[in-house]
Amino acid sequence: MAVKRIVSNLYAPDPKAAHAFYADLLGLELVMDHGWILTFAAKGQTAMPQVGVASEGGNGTSVPVLSIEVDDVDTVYAQARKKGVDVVYELTDEPWGVRRFYMRDPFGNVINILSH
Repeated sequence: MAVKRIVSNLYAPDPKAAHAFYADLLGLELVMDHGWILTFAAKGQTAMPQVGVASEGGNGTSVPVLSIEVDDVDTVYAQARKKGVDVVYELTDEPWGVRRFYMRDPFGNVINILSH
């Protein structure tokens, strides 16, 4: 298992309002727009720093504080279950092309674990 990227997610009642700050002010590129979530990324960088601004987490879920993309979400899910981690959104194939689940970290933060 390898972590491929980590994306922070910020709650915003109106994600479109983030464009002026993250794109216009900071020069980040809008790389994903589902209406309820916008993802901005640095242009031309290997590490792809990103920030998500969302009114929900998709499919009616809460906004997770982090999204961690992994190469094998099923393995991570199985390990989380085996270790008794609190899974708050079951492993799901989402219509926008990710397979994911949510779990709580030791501090109570909701973390989105996903694979494309």
